[in-house]
Amino acid sequence: MKKIIFGLIIPVFLVGCSTDDNNRLNNPNLPDLNFRIQLNLDLPEYNNLQYPGNSYSTYSNGIKGVVVYNINNSQYTAFELSDPNHPPNNCSAMQVTGITAKCQCDDGNEYNIVTGELTAGEGQYTLKPYRIERRGNAIEVYN
Repeated sequence: MKKIIFGLIIPVFLVGCSTDDNNRLNNPNLPDLNFRIQLNLDLPEYNNLQYPGNSYSTYSNGIKGVVVYNINNSQYTAFELSDPNHPPNNCSAMQVTGITAKCQCDDGNEYNIVTGELTAGEGQYTLKPYRIERRGNAIEVYN
């Protein structure tokens, strides 16, 4: 009897496992790119990331750019700066002000760079998250 119960429970657990760590929605607007960014917090360019509540944006990685936000020196977020509710185009690159990333298209889409949520405008997708790790005085962002 135990073997039968065990045999029925194991497949349920295997089917419930996901290969995607974040269980993200598959967004048809944004392709998956492979990249890796290393930010050395000892360098002046990344100095703001040493303090909670600050962010750093780069437009040379990701689809249209990447923003990194320091929540509390042990937790960070990293998101794509291409509006997830548009295919990449001339106006879909977002500009960051404070904790808001704003799309340059006419729809007025704005997103929170701490949570990735849409805060103004319309759309079904949140910001595309990237993986982020802090190792000593370096932050690594990758997909």
